[in-house]
Amino acid sequence: MNKSLLLIIGGMALGLVAQQAAAQVTAAEAAQLGKSLTPVGATRAASKDGTVPEWTGGLPKSGPLKDDYPHPALINDKPLFVINHNNYTKYAQYLSKGSQELLKRYSDYYMNVYPSRRTVSWPDFIYKATEANALTSKLIGTDQPEGAKLGFPYPIPQNGAEVIWNHKLKWRGDQVRRYNVQAIVQPDGTFQKTILIESVKFFYANSKNPQTLGPGHTAYLDYLSQTIAPPRLAGTFVLVHDKASTGNSGRAAWLYSPGLRRIRRAPNVQYDNPYQGTDGNEFYDQVDMFNGALDRYNWKLIGKKEMIVGYNNYKISDKNVSLSDIIRPHHLNQALPRYEMHRVWIVEADLKPGMSHIFKKRVMYVDEDSWNICEEDDYDNRGQLYKYNEGLTTFLPAVQTAGSVPQIIYDFFSGRYFITAAINGGKPNDWTVNFPPDFFTPASVQKSTLQ
Repeated sequence: MNKSLLLIIGGMALGLVAQQAAAQVTAAEAAQLGKSLTPVGATRAASKDGTVPEWTGGLPKSGPLKDDYPHPALINDKPLFVINHNNYTKYAQYLSKGSQELLKRYSDYYMNVYPSRRTVSWPDFIYKATEANALTSKLIGTDQPEGAKLGFPYPIPQNGAEVIWNHKLKWRGDQVRRYNVQAIVQPDGTFQKTILIESVKFFYANSKNPQTLGPGHTAYLDYLSQTIAPPRLAGTFVLVHDKASTGNSGRAAWLYSPGLRRIRRAPNVQYDNPYQGTDGNEFYDQVDMFNGALDRYNWKLIGKKEMIVGYNNYKISDKNVSLSDIIRPHHLNQALPRYEMHRVWIVEADLKPGMSHIFKKRVMYVDEDSWNICEEDDYDNRGQLYKYNEGLTTFLPAVQTAGSVPQIIYDFFSGRYFITAAINGGKPNDWTVNFPPDFFTPASVQKSTLQ
């Protein structure tokens, strides 16, 4: 373990204990935002060896809102080196356990490692709001953020739960309609394709009417998915109202099944219940890497570390790359993903005594520039590595946000993997959409199924 990581972990010692009290960020610490820290709390300086470059502002906003993923000049980069089945132990200190397992298990799995490019930028209003949040935001328990508005709530995190809330509340546009291409891939490479239309309206990170979280104001997004393929699943709707709380107080959900022809409350649309139509390959709290309530776990902030993660993945999401192009037996076509060295926050989630979840332990790796969870190692109740959740982080200049495009969930017990958040063979995301006021209501969903 290097000296800098020891210093970071030592500085976090008090934050490991408390998940009940407000974050104690001093005025002096907050004043470093935009100076030694970037405006959203990442370390501005390059790493000591220069492998991680200095953040110089990221890429500017560009492209129309309905544009496909633009390809910045970095698409012409060439790999610096390749990590494979034969040499991965040399790089083990920079790899998640999930990455190491793939490299160990499959002789044809490899990772092309490119020059690191800190491309992520955010709108100026996110920078200003984040600076204000640094001294006003606090987190009560694991699921009650208070005093935060619009920007990242905890740019200088004091515990693991705060890091995850930064991921959950990041700016993604005011509202969006996403065409989500998914696939369940068998060990032999055969796959079942599913297409969802996902509509989301954001209340917290909203440029026009941002909601300050606190007592009486807990809603932060509404979500509606409609399955349009394959035919046996077409016409299924999942409606979610997400609030900053736990259980059914934190999430109100409804499910419309074509077989029943009515919409009904669905309290199981959360935690480790399987998402409709994924055959158990994705749990509800794995959507967008992690979502929903944090209350079943104790969240520990381990510190920050340099790691090799998926980043700037424009090639795999090119409109000319099909789903068949990216799928191979056991894993993705590894000629397409791009990996880089970046600093990530490491967060450990350990299941609380008396709580139930398929994952007893989860280790999440969160990119410092985007607050996007880019990798997650998941362990079962025997302590064995069960699943590896990989999000290929990509910056979207048209909106100035970053997310996982695509997300892959590897199951080490069955040998299957699941792809979601892909655009291959789908349509570009639409941030120009303007949903009617009653769009995210059970009555509206029921009515739409009758038309």
